[in-house]
Amino acid sequence: MINRIAGVFARRGYNIESLAVGLNKDKALFTIVVSGTDRVLKQVIEQLNKLVNVLNVEDLSKEPQVERELMLIKLSVEPDQRADVMFVANVFRAKVVDISENSLTLEVTGDPGKIVAAQRNLSKFGIEEICRTGKIALRREKIGATARFWGFSAASYPDLVEASRKNPLTSVNKTVNGSFDQPSSAGGDVYPVEPYESLSMNQVLDAHWGVLDDEDSSGLRSHTLSILVNDCPGVLNIITGVFARRGYSIQSLAVGPAEKEGISRITTVVPGTDESIGKLVQQLYKLIDVHKVDDLTDLPFAERELMVIKVSGNTAARREILDIGNIFRAECVDLSDHTVTLQLTGDLDKMVALQRLLEPYGICEVC
Repeated sequence: MINRIAGVFARRGYNIESLAVGLNKDKALFTIVVSGTDRVLKQVIEQLNKLVNVLNVEDLSKEPQVERELMLIKLSVEPDQRADVMFVANVFRAKVVDISENSLTLEVTGDPGKIVAAQRNLSKFGIEEICRTGKIALRREKIGATARFWGFSAASYPDLVEASRKNPLTSVNKTVNGSFDQPSSAGGDVYPVEPYESLSMNQVLDAHWGVLDDEDSSGLRSHTLSILVNDCPGVLNIITGVFARRGYSIQSLAVGPAEKEGISRITTVVPGTDESIGKLVQQLYKLIDVHKVDDLTDLPFAERELMVIKVSGNTAARREILDIGNIFRAECVDLSDHTVTLQLTGDLDKMVALQRLLEPYGICEVC
C-alpha cells in the first residue's frame, strides 16, 4: 500500500518532503508533506482516492491543525561541553535518551519550525546522526455541535444528552429502551463506548499488530532498518518497490531529512527472518540512490515513537483523561468542548498501554 501511494507522487515528479505512517490491524493513517500548486495537488488527491484501499484523503494545509514532529539527534560532545549542550536542550525542552563518553543523543518533539531551530542551534557541537519522523498532523476540533465528533461525545456522556436532543445536527438517536445508538461517522477510527469485553477485535486499534519481538519457530521477527538515501523525487517509491516485489509488509515507516543536506533517512520496521532480511539489505544496496543500510535489530539503539491521539471527552471526563495522560507523561496539545488531543513519545509498549487505557472513553483519531 505504501508503494502504491508513493507511486502516485513519483509518477508526477513530486518529491515527498516527509512521510510518516504506522500500520494497525485494519487501518493506517499516512501523513505526507509535499510541495505543489493547489490545482495539481487537487489532481493528485483525485488519483489517490481512486486507489482501492484508500478510504479518505484530506488536504490539511489550509485547516487549523495540530502538527508535531519527532527528532533524535546524536551529537559529538566532550565531557566539558555537556553543560553548554544541556543549556540549549533545556531551551527546546529536549530530553536525553542516550549518553556515552564522547556523544550525547537527544529527543526533541514539537512543530517542524521548532525542530529546525533546535537542529540549527545544536549543529555547532557537531552532529553525528539525525533521525526525523517527518510531520504528523490532526485537524483541530471545532467548538460546538457542528464539530465532527460531537454526536459521538454526546452519546458517551449523560450531561450532553439534553444538548443532543435540542440540537438536530447531532447524530445521536434515542431508542425505546433509553439507550443510544452508535452515531454514524463520515470516517476515522471511532469506536463506541461500551464495556471492553463486548468490543470485537476488528474494532479496536491494535498497535502491536504484526510486531514480533521474539523469534517464532521459523525465525520470523520484526527488524528495524535505517536507510540513508538521496533526497530526490521518486526515491521512496523505488525503495518501497523493493519491499513490495518481495512481499514484505512494512509495519511502520518514517522519512525525514538526515544530518547532511540532500540526504534523507528512512526508518522502517519489517518482519522477516535474519536470512531474508540480509538478502533484502543486499538488494537495497544495489539501488543507485541508496548510501547506507543498517539493520539495527541486534545492535544497541535508541528508539522512539511519536503518537498524537484524539479522545472523546467532555468536561466531566476531561480530568480523568488528563490524569491518565500525566502518568504516561503525555502532553495535552489541543482541547475542545468534546475532545482532548494528547501527544506521547516513547517506545511502542508505552504507546499501546496508553491507547488501551483511553479506549473506553472513545478514540476518535490516532496519528
